[in-house]
Amino acid sequence: MSVCTAPPQERPAPGWEHFAHMADIGVRGRGASLAQAFESVALALTAVVISPAQVAPTTAVDIACPGSDPELLLVDWLNALIYEMAARRMLFGKFEVRIGAEGLRATAWGEPVDRSKHAPAVEIKGATFTELAVRETGDGTWLAQCVVDI
Repeated sequence: MSVCTAPPQERPAPGWEHFAHMADIGVRGRGASLAQAFESVALALTAVVISPAQVAPTTAVDIACPGSDPELLLVDWLNALIYEMAARRMLFGKFEVRIGAEGLRATAWGEPVDRSKHAPAVEIKGATFTELAVRETGDGTWLAQCVVDI
C-alpha cells in the first residue's frame, strides 16, 4: 500500500464532498480558513440538489447568523440557506462567508429555480446535529460537516 502526501508547505485545495448516512446525506467542506470551509460546505449543500456549476450567480442574498460557537454557526448557516432556497425558490452556487466576533455574515449568489433547466433532485429539509464537526485539521486546513435531512 502506498501513501501519497503533500509537501509540508502545501495544503490540500478547498473542496466539498458528500458522505453516506442511512436515508440522509452528509455534507462536508474543507478550506484554508473557517470561512472558506463554510463556503465549501454550502457548495456541498447545493450539490445535494443540483450541480453548483449549473446555477448562474445572478441574484445576491445576504445572510447573517449571530453566535460564536462554530458548530452552532454551521447548522444555523446551512439552515438559513435551506430557508432562503425554499422561501425565494432559488438555488445558490456561489458563496462568500465572513466569520467574526458577532457571528457569520455571508452573501449567496444564485438564481430562481427553473425546473426545465435545473431539474432539482431532492428538497433538503434541514441541517442536523448528526456527525456535526467544525475543526482545524492537522494540516492547518478547516473542516465543516454535518448530516442534512432530505
